[in-house]
Parts: sequence; C-alpha cells; structure tokens
Amino acid sequence: MAEMGDAGNRPAGIQRSRRNLVKIGTIAASALVFDAMRANPADAAHGPHPGPGPYPGPGPHPGPGPHPGPSASCFLRGTTICTAEGNKKIEELAVGDLLPTVFGGICPIEWIGRYHFNRSDPSKAWVKDVLPIRVARSALGPDVPHTDLFVTRAHALLIDDVLVPVCNLINGTTIALHDAAGLNELEFFHIKLEHHNVVWAEGAPCETLIDVDENAVNFAEYLREYGQPISKNAPCAPVLGFGRRVEITSRFRSAISPLIDLRQKLDIIRDKLEEGDVTHLRLPERVS
Repeated sequence: MAEMGDAGNRPAGIQRSRRNLVKIGTIAASALVFDAMRANPADAAHGPHPGPGPYPGPGPHPGPGPHPGPSASCFLRGTTICTAEGNKKIEELAVGDLLPTVFGGICPIEWIGRYHFNRSDPSKAWVKDVLPIRVARSALGPDVPHTDLFVTRAHALLIDDVLVPVCNLINGTTIALHDAAGLNELEFFHIKLEHHNVVWAEGAPCETLIDVDENAVNFAEYLREYGQPISKNAPCAPVLGFGRRVEITSRFRSAISPLIDLRQKLDIIRDKLEEGDVTHLRLPERVS
C-alpha cells in the first residue's frame, strides 16, 4: 500500500518535488539531444558520445585502447584500502595481500587490474568518460568516507544492503564528477578476489571486481596465471541502477512522494543523499 509522503514536513517535501521536477526536465532534454544525434550520425560524430552501458556517458569516448569505460569499476591511484595489516595505498597492494570483506571474512587478493591514461595536451580538459567521480568526505555518513574517495562511474557502493553504481548517486555536491584539472595522467586500479565482495576504501564499502576486463593494461598477466576469465559472475548483493529513461520514472516517483510515496529503494537512497539525510543510511560496520 502506498504511504502518505512528507505532509508533516512540507518545506522539505516541496523542495524534493521541485528538485526532481527540474531533474526530469534536464534528463528529458538530454534524451532528446541524444536521440537527435543518433538520427544524424554526421552530427553525432562531432558531438558528445552517449557511451555504452546502463547509463549514457556525458562526454566523448576516449577512443581505442585500454580504458575503464562505463563497464569497469576502478579506484583512482592514491586510494587507501583497508587490509588485515592496516591501511595501504591501492598502488602498494600485491597479489596475496589479505583484505577484510563484508561477506567473506579475510580474503586474499587474486589479481589487481590497472588502467593508465595520459593527457597529451594539458591546455585541454580531460575526456569526461575517463574522469572519476568524487565521493566527498562524510557523503555517505559521519566520516564515511573519511576522506574524498575517487572511483569510476560504474563502481558500486554497498548502501542499505544493495550495491548502487556511483553514477546513479551523482548530486553535483557531495558526489560529483571530478575534473582532474591538475593531473596530466590518471591511473586506475581494481581488486579481484576469488569471489565478488565488498571491501573498505577510504572507509567506504566498495565492491571488488566482478568480471575481469580485457581492456586492463596488465590483462596478459591474468591470462598467464589463470587463463580466460569466467564471465557473468554472481554479484555479492543485489545491484540497483537505472538508465536515463528509467531515471525519469524514478524522479517522478520522488517528485510526487510528498503527496503519495511510491518510491523504490534506490529512489529513497538517492533522495537521502541529495537531501543530506545520510544518518539513516545503513552501511556495513567499517573495519579500521
């Protein structure tokens, strides 16, 4: 049965409605531009690339060669990972290092994938498809993450017992695209355990690698050690996400929620993050 919305908190309800109605207009306009570009490939060749995957990339495609792209989930160089021996930078980790996990206790690292990019012209902005998302300190809860966390768009966080790709949580403030203007190279890493799991990065619960990506710079190392990777491994928790058109429906549910609340789990998680109501999000207990 549907529940009544924020009748007792009218100002907050009005703000939620307005915010989501504006988002609906923005998403719809973007979808119209995307459809027009698909109908006219000549124009699309000179415009922003929509990007493959469950959500459209907002910038041009980075071109051929290894790249994290929408389907990969990676940590930016410098990210601190919780290990059984204390916190270590991800670039300092090695195969065999032991990591505390949410679903499997202490697990050894099986492989670490790497992706590397150089910006040949520092006067030009980075191609948006390769830029990480910044999850600001305390964006998910008090001191979670304990410092800014930088991950690629498809990287999922474990919130309220579900995995949510961070691209579905962008709000432009606490979770936003990082322009990396001061960097001329970007290096990403991802951790593979025996099974898909959740580890702590900067104190935030983040997924490990679910499927080995052949676009990794060091994919040949994996082949030599393990052979061809097995595709479509089972996720360790339900994964919730949506594309542009599904997001319009989600935003509509949030817009009318002050009157009648039909929101689904991901709608509520996103609304809480946008409204700064993070104290009511459920996160696994952080291992320090």
